[in-house]
Amino acid sequence: MQPTDRRTATGPAGTTQPQPGGQQDAIALLKADHREVEDLFEQFQKAPSADQKGELAGRVCVALRIHTAIEEEMFYPAFLEATGETQIHHEAEIEHAGAKNLISQIEEASPEDEYFDAKVKVLSEMIKHHVNEEEKPDGMFARAQGSGMDLDALGEQMQERKGELRAEGAARRH
Repeated sequence: MQPTDRRTATGPAGTTQPQPGGQQDAIALLKADHREVEDLFEQFQKAPSADQKGELAGRVCVALRIHTAIEEEMFYPAFLEATGETQIHHEAEIEHAGAKNLISQIEEASPEDEYFDAKVKVLSEMIKHHVNEEEKPDGMFARAQGSGMDLDALGEQMQERKGELRAEGAARRH
């Protein structure tokens, strides 16, 4: 796994710029999540054992649950308020609903289950499509950048919420 510099923000024309204090703007934070999950899916495909696949699939599910929560609770409402772009917003929400359904199936399954690998593969493809929709030049992130949203403040709030969700997940596991 390649290390990710979490101290970046999306600058002009979608470039990544260092930001003081290790904070990320909202889009840089979401893109970092996308890269993390892409890497986990890649590791899953290369995993030689069912145990490793199970562990990686679990990490994918946790990362996606946290990511979808901060998008749905914070980013999407702010995007909708700033842009009024209901079609993009609604499509993203529907994509999340489908992904969460599959995440639940994966979490309830065992790596030895006949359809386990297929479910993770389909989830990977769904997420790849969703990421492309958000990150394409005229997608949600580009429109958010041009909307006047306070992406720095939103990023800070989203990072705080991610920490809370991780802590809640850790508390549930113990």
